Amino acid sequence: MLKEHELPEQMKFIRLIAGAAACAAAIALEKIMGQGVIPLVIFLAAYITLGGDVILRALKNMAHGQLFDENFLMSIATAGALVIGQPAEAAGVMLFYQLGEYFQDRAVRKSKNSITRLMDIRPDYAHLKKADDIVTVPPDTVRVGEVIIIKPGEKIPLDGIVIEGQSMLDTSALTGESVPRKAAVSDTVLSGCVNQSGVLTVEVTKTFGESTVSKIINLVENAASKKAKTENFITTFARYYTPAVVTCAALLAVLPPLLLGGAWGSWIYRALIFLVISCPCALVLSIPMSFFGGIGGAAKKGILVKGGNYLEAVNHLDMVVFDKTGTLTKGVFKVTEILPANGFSGEALLELAAQTEAFSNHPIALSVMHEYSKEVNRQKLGDYTELAGYGVSVNMDGAIILAGNQNLMAHRGIAFQEAPHAGTKVYVAVDGVYAGCIVISDELKPDSRSAVSALKARGVRKTVMLTGDNPQIAGAIAAELGLDEAYGGLLPHEKVEKLENLNQHKRPRGKLAFVGDGINDAPVLAMADIGVAMGGLGSDAAIEAADVVLMTDEPSKLIELMDIARFTMHIVRQNIVCALGVKAVFLLLGALGLAAMWEAVFADVGVCLLAVLNAMRITRK
Repeated sequence: MLKEHELPEQMKFIRLIAGAAACAAAIALEKIMGQGVIPLVIFLAAYITLGGDVILRALKNMAHGQLFDENFLMSIATAGALVIGQPAEAAGVMLFYQLGEYFQDRAVRKSKNSITRLMDIRPDYAHLKKADDIVTVPPDTVRVGEVIIIKPGEKIPLDGIVIEGQSMLDTSALTGESVPRKAAVSDTVLSGCVNQSGVLTVEVTKTFGESTVSKIINLVENAASKKAKTENFITTFARYYTPAVVTCAALLAVLPPLLLGGAWGSWIYRALIFLVISCPCALVLSIPMSFFGGIGGAAKKGILVKGGNYLEAVNHLDMVVFDKTGTLTKGVFKVTEILPANGFSGEALLELAAQTEAFSNHPIALSVMHEYSKEVNRQKLGDYTELAGYGVSVNMDGAIILAGNQNLMAHRGIAFQEAPHAGTKVYVAVDGVYAGCIVISDELKPDSRSAVSALKARGVRKTVMLTGDNPQIAGAIAAELGLDEAYGGLLPHEKVEKLENLNQHKRPRGKLAFVGDGINDAPVLAMADIGVAMGGLGSDAAIEAADVVLMTDEPSKLIELMDIARFTMHIVRQNIVCALGVKAVFLLLGALGLAAMWEAVFADVGVCLLAVLNAMRITRK
C-alpha cells in the first residue's frame, strides 16, 4: 500500500513496540483494576500511536474524494469500537494492521535503492592530448574528433577508434564476457571497458552524453519506472467492500427503527458491532503474511524475493529470458574439444598448443595450460612473437609452431579444416603443416538443461537467450539447451531493445522474467516484470537492480521459486476465502443481533490467527 510522508523504518519499529507495550499494559491494568479511566487513556494513547497515520490518510483521501478505501474502513470500524466501549479492540486492530504493513514495507524498501552507486563503470576523467601535452579533463568536456590517451588499468572514458597502440580490453562491464578482447589500430573501443595492458591513443567518435557508458547508466536509472506495478488486492477489494459494508451498517442503524419501530440505541449498537466485525484486519494481515511466508520459505532455499508482488507475478510467467555467461554457463573457460589432424595425436596437439601459450596470461592460454597440466620447458622455446590479430609464433628446437585463429592459417597459406564446433578455436601448425584445432568454450552449468525443460513443463511459453557473446556460440548453446530463441553479439542497449520487443509479444496477463548476473544486465533486470540475478557470483549492480536473487547461482532455483510461488498463491486464496467466509457469517449474525462483542472479536482476531497459522505452512514447504 503506497503511503506518502512515510516514517523512517526505525521510527515505525519504535512505534510498533510502543503501541504493543501500551496495549499490553492497558490489558494488564484492566485485569487488575477493572475498566476505568487509566486503562482507557492508555488504550487511546496506543490507538493514536498506532493508527494516527491511518486516520490522517483517511481524512486526506476523503478531502480528495477518495472516500471508500481501506484507510477509511479501518478508521470508521475502530472508531466504532471506541464508541461501543471497546478500546482494546480498536487499539488491537490497529496493532495487527501496522504489524502486517511493517513487514511488507520492510522487504519492498530494500529493492531498487542506489543502483547507480554500485555502477563503477562511470569514468571520472579523460587524458586529452593537446599538441605535445596531455591534460586530464572531465569526460563530458571532450569533443568529437579530439584525441585521448588510455593508460593500462584505466577505464575507457569515451567511444572512439584506436589510432595508435594495441592492448587487451576487459569488456565484461558491457558484454558480461570474461575473455578479454584485443584492440589494435582501426578498432572501435567502447567507454566502460578497462584497458588491461598497452597504452592506447584513441580518436573520440561520440560525446560523453552519447557514449555507451552514459547510455547504460541512463538505462539503469530510468528502467525501473517502466516496470508495471502489481495492483494491491486489498485496495481493489476495499473499493467495493468498504462502501458496501458502510452502507449496510448505515441502513441497519436507520431502516429497522423507521420501518419496524423499536429503540434506536439497540439498532445503532448492532450497526457498530457490524462495522467492528466488518473490519478487514484478517484480510489485511493474511495476504502479506502469506506472501512473507512464501518469501521466508524461498529464503531457506537460497532464493531472495524482494516483495510479495514479485512472488505473485511468478505465477503468471509467460517468457523467461536468460543471459549466457555466468547464468546458463559457469563463466569459466576450459578446453572442450581436441581435434588433431594430419597424423598428430590429441596429446601431441595439446602439448604443441601449451608450448606456444606458455608465455601468455591470456584466459585462452591459461585454459590450454590447465588442460595440459604439465610443466613446459621454456628454455627450449625461443623467438616468441605475438602476431597482432592472428595469434602467436614460437621456435622450439628449430621447428616453428603457430597457434591462433583461422586468419593466421589463411595468412600463412596453411591448408586447414575449419572446426564446426561452437567456442573459441585455437588452430595449431608446425613448420607449415596443420596439426589440428583446440576448442575452448564456457562450460554449461549442470542444471541449465533441466531448468529450461522444467520451465516448459510448468507452462512457460517461450525461453530466450540474449548475450554479448558470438552469435554462433549463442546459437549452439541455445540448441543444446532447447531454448526457443537466441540473440548474440548484443551490447546492453541492444539487450534492452530486444527485451522491449519481447515484451510486446507477451500474453495479456503474462509476465516476462530476465535472468542475468553482470553489470551489463542491470538495465534489463530493472526493466523486466521480474528481474532475477545470480547472487553468488553476480555483480552488485545486477543484484541491486533485480527483484529476485538466486544466491547459489543455479538456474534450477527458478523452478523451486515457481513451486513456492504457486503454493503461496494457494495459501493466499485459502486465507481470502476463509476470511471472507467467516466475516460473511458473523456479519449476518451481527445484523440479526445474534453476535455480541466477543463474537466480533473472534471474527476479527480469530480469523487473523487462523490466517497466520495457515501462512506458516509455506515456510515448511
